[in-house]
Amino acid sequence: MPTPSREIRLASRPHGEPTLDNFSFATVQLPDPQPGELLVRNLCMSVDPYMRGRMNDAKSYVPPFQIGKPLEGSAVGKVILSHDKSIPEGAHVLSMYGWREAFVAPASVLRVVDTALAPPSAWLGILGITGLTAWVGLFRIAALKPGETVFVSGGAGAVGTAVCQFAKMHGCRVLASAGSEDKLEYLRNQLHVDYAFNYRDGDPLEHLKKGAPEGIHVYFDNTGGPQLEAALYALNNHGRVVMCGGISGYNQPVPGPRNLMLTIGKRLRLEGFIVSDYLNEIPAFLAEAIPALKAGKLLNQETIVEGLDAAPAALLDILHSGATNIGKMVIKLTD
Repeated sequence: MPTPSREIRLASRPHGEPTLDNFSFATVQLPDPQPGELLVRNLCMSVDPYMRGRMNDAKSYVPPFQIGKPLEGSAVGKVILSHDKSIPEGAHVLSMYGWREAFVAPASVLRVVDTALAPPSAWLGILGITGLTAWVGLFRIAALKPGETVFVSGGAGAVGTAVCQFAKMHGCRVLASAGSEDKLEYLRNQLHVDYAFNYRDGDPLEHLKKGAPEGIHVYFDNTGGPQLEAALYALNNHGRVVMCGGISGYNQPVPGPRNLMLTIGKRLRLEGFIVSDYLNEIPAFLAEAIPALKAGKLLNQETIVEGLDAAPAALLDILHSGATNIGKMVIKLTD
């Protein structure tokens, strides 16, 4: 018997900042799963800044969303009907079939997650691609050493909060930027960063000089723009920049740093990465993250938004310079 499912589609491509008009809703009838397939009802789904790039018709490391087709993103759901012995009914699975209520997919593209260890949404956040991104950036790209000084922009966002925590767990001094007082309070009082500042309040470089008078060793870049330029000045010789994101230029291009020549004299290394290239690191990442979460050394900070209807506005929010979320933005669907 067909199963109805609502989904969110790309209605049109944005020019500059997206609006709600770029999204549409549709109801489809899902067929019964064939051998090797499962019917899954989503419980929660991720909202991520990188989705903005997929709204453009441009070549990138992931294909663009197609007009009139459902958006994609990480989600955790419950298996309702299984026609594959490897994943039983009732199991919870991680997929890229978010932005819809339910879906039918091959078992081979799904990963079972243990919701006895952590709630479903944690497998989107600190135990999911978000946490893996922070961990890979720090320990595989930057080769972070205990005692070093790390600066992370967008420190109160999903990846940023994970970066702060992993760096502190490894005995590092952490500086973080954010855009509101409540985010700064969270960074200082909950994550115990050593110096937090509002990137809108004064010159970022002056903040870095104040927070790290002896310079920084690693900059974890989530924003690009003026904070990248400031970090290049503040980095010590042989410093490393983890190029993770550039949200300041997602809607409109921003100029590159004017001081890029410092990379030569300081022998700096700037390296971009795509976390999907490092999925083989998941076991090593979880071996550290799961015990730390259970011991309270890691926090899975989330901003929960209820209902599929609210998802487009939630995406617009995290893309805006005044984004309100602290930690991971998650859409909770009806169980």
